[in-house]
Amino acid sequence: FKPVFLGTAHPRSELAQHRRVVNSQKCVRAGGKHNDLEDVGRDTYHHTFFEMLGNWSFGDYFKEEACSMAWELLTEVYEIPRDRLYVTYFGGDSSLGLSADEECRDVWLRLGVPASHVLPFPLKDNFWEMGDTGPCGPCTEIHYDHVGGGRNAAALVNQGSPDVVEIWNLVFMQYSREVEGNLLPLPQRHVDTGMGLERLVTVLQHKRSNYDTDLFTPILDAIHKGCGGPRYQGLVGDADVGRVNMAYRVVADHVRTLCVCITDGIYPGLSGAELVLRRILRRAVRFCSEVLHAPPGLLASLVPTVVEVLGDAYPELTKNADQIMDIINENEAAFLSSLERGRHIIERTVQQMEPFTNFPAEVAWSLYGNLGFPLDLIDLMLEEKGISLDSAAFNELVLEDAKRKAGGPQAGHLEDSNTRLDVHSLAQLRSNDVPATDDSPKYAYTLGQHGQYEFSPCQATVLMLYRDQSLQKEVGAGQRCGVILDRTNFYAEQGGQASDQGYMIRLGQQDILFPVESVRLCGGYVIHEVTAVETLRAGDQVQLFVDEQSLIPCTPETALHCDVQWEGDLTKQRGSHVTAEQLRFDFDTKGPVTVEQLQQVEQVIQDVIKRNEVVHMAEVPLTLARRVQGLRAVDEGYPDPVRIVSLGVPVESVLTRDSDAAMQTSVELCCGTHLLQTGAMEDLTIISERQLVKGISRVIAVTGGQAKKAREVGQCLAMEVDSLSLRMKQRSTSIPEMQKLSKEVGQLTKVLTSTAVPQWQKKELQTILKALQRTANTAIKKLEMQQAAEKAQSLLAKHCNQPVIIDTVPADSLSILMKVVNQLCDKSPGTSVLLLSPQVSGEVLCACQVSKNCLPVFSAADWAVAVCTQMEGKAGGSPIVAKGSGNAKGMQGALTTALEFAQSKL
Repeated sequence: FKPVFLGTAHPRSELAQHRRVVNSQKCVRAGGKHNDLEDVGRDTYHHTFFEMLGNWSFGDYFKEEACSMAWELLTEVYEIPRDRLYVTYFGGDSSLGLSADEECRDVWLRLGVPASHVLPFPLKDNFWEMGDTGPCGPCTEIHYDHVGGGRNAAALVNQGSPDVVEIWNLVFMQYSREVEGNLLPLPQRHVDTGMGLERLVTVLQHKRSNYDTDLFTPILDAIHKGCGGPRYQGLVGDADVGRVNMAYRVVADHVRTLCVCITDGIYPGLSGAELVLRRILRRAVRFCSEVLHAPPGLLASLVPTVVEVLGDAYPELTKNADQIMDIINENEAAFLSSLERGRHIIERTVQQMEPFTNFPAEVAWSLYGNLGFPLDLIDLMLEEKGISLDSAAFNELVLEDAKRKAGGPQAGHLEDSNTRLDVHSLAQLRSNDVPATDDSPKYAYTLGQHGQYEFSPCQATVLMLYRDQSLQKEVGAGQRCGVILDRTNFYAEQGGQASDQGYMIRLGQQDILFPVESVRLCGGYVIHEVTAVETLRAGDQVQLFVDEQSLIPCTPETALHCDVQWEGDLTKQRGSHVTAEQLRFDFDTKGPVTVEQLQQVEQVIQDVIKRNEVVHMAEVPLTLARRVQGLRAVDEGYPDPVRIVSLGVPVESVLTRDSDAAMQTSVELCCGTHLLQTGAMEDLTIISERQLVKGISRVIAVTGGQAKKAREVGQCLAMEVDSLSLRMKQRSTSIPEMQKLSKEVGQLTKVLTSTAVPQWQKKELQTILKALQRTANTAIKKLEMQQAAEKAQSLLAKHCNQPVIIDTVPADSLSILMKVVNQLCDKSPGTSVLLLSPQVSGEVLCACQVSKNCLPVFSAADWAVAVCTQMEGKAGGSPIVAKGSGNAKGMQGALTTALEFAQSKL
């Protein structure tokens, strides 16, 4: 409904026809501005997922009717005792120039609410904003006292008391928060009310806690049955010994959230809403495991109970129950493994620490930065042991990692110190007959039953350690170093593809993880950069595990070869880089890349994806590789044998002498990891294209879910541009309206520039927006000229044949005022003009122009300065034209000053 609030909905759209709406919607509050995640479980009335009952008025009823209907529903239909209800209203904010909402207060008093139950509160409690910008306004909240008994609980309202809880919020949408932070009135006044179903049910079922209602009790009973511990008792705070009751509430709430979100297509992941859901799942798993001591699988076992409770209202839950359970179980298993290792690492580190010292930042970073262990869980585990993290050192590691990821010159130095062998160390390794690393296991991966690429664990021996540009046999705990192994399944950064990440464990010590942060190939040796959690020595036997997320480069790397297939003989590849997030491709081009060419490349790749072609890979002698027709870059110093990657055509076929099979597909020499079939890529879109230097362009593309998201965002932006175009065609005769449209064009242009959408679509929309901006600017200028001409004509009639014109005139902007002055002087060449225009804000605008006949004695700049100084303002300009502004309090004196100044010069 945001377009309705902002008045931007097209008047002929269905949305614009709504006047009154009631609805119920699924809400999740666990991230962003309204974030209840950390409160959930600590009290009895916060939730990550809840059902919001809403009433909406779009320019129809307002405060009187909204409050009256709410009061009638609660006290007459639901028969809630009036003496248990308290209402709050906005008490005003002087910094924003907003007065108290006395209108709302008076409505409640007229409805019979006692004055002692009508309470003012400041901005943070009673002024509602969805985000940093957009529709907002004062609100009035209805709170319920669970205790009652004739007491006055006014002092407990908005104080976090579990006994006095907000049940309904009535928001009066009157303003729009602009990017600059100021508030502008909305075109129409609206009402948006929200009442949490869970809190309402608590009141109607005469309970003291949401968790005591039939929305939660079946789930709590299922938790008790699954963990076999003590029953839920509803205890909070210090009374909740061991946080068992808090754990019940956390698990019951979070499993509802997981069911609803997964059903709606949001899965635990690494960014955005997916990352929030991952945190919710992991928080629930930890409380199951560490507080309730439940066996693995408890969380998923609760899904049928959630479906039983919510399935009638949301039948899609019933249909997706098995999928929800599978996803929860898979994520729980992965996190429990990580949780157990992390707990062992923390306990072992604590045992080795000196008394009264902080927990080492390097170990915390290993858990958090490289293994994905939640920082809040690290803090909680340490808090339970009465130990603090060395936050300053930890923040330094965060900054260091950010620099390294940024890829600046300093970042390179940080990485190279432990992973790039210097020439002397390389010579020493060879003179000591240390064998080169066998990295063939990096290609030994298979496609799992759930579509994930899986590597078999790889066992290896530590041959040597490298730190501070020297080879070492031993490295102490907490130190970062390079580890050289006899074999590895980690992909080292090369050929434009980023390295894998993961961890290694020492055989016999499964609870000690050495995180692998980056991997580099140097002179045949693969160096793994790790932070040693404990002392690491040459000769140690280790097992290697590649992080599942770092296998994602398989997708963009294969996509890169699809790009190469499109490129064909028309251009020459100049470079590429592949990470888990995106692929970059540089190539020769004879001119700017057009929208049609961008669409063409995406279509070619879409066709390859749809055909789900097998990706064939094989190592062959370099002499055989040279036979492949059309193969590029054979002379670039590739190893012998070389690895050939062929899309859809077996390598044996492209190697056959005189075969033209290679000309029908993409065949490249590549050491990177690839998908086994192109269909697994799902989608690809180019989100950026720019010219690096003349003749060389760079494209950046994303695949899979990111590509789908980019297309969806692109469609949303295209709809906004279409809406803007329609409103622009109506050609408003109002300057403020045209200025508003012009501002919208500028804001939408900024959003488009910084948002990942298909590049062909971005170029099309940018072209449209540029045209709209020109149209708006032309219309504004034309309207201003028309308005200025009318005002000038009126002033000429009033001051006929006067040598000096000094007057006040209404003008929406300094630009219009200046145009009025210019036109007056054009129509009466011998006249000098100074005009003032008072504004609603209390500011007074000033513009003047002096006849050339009066120069140099009479200066416009001096005239404007004298006048604006009288109004405690400033001015400036040239001897002929000048402008400025001041305060309205001094306007009458300024007019006198203007006349006296002019008379003294003429």
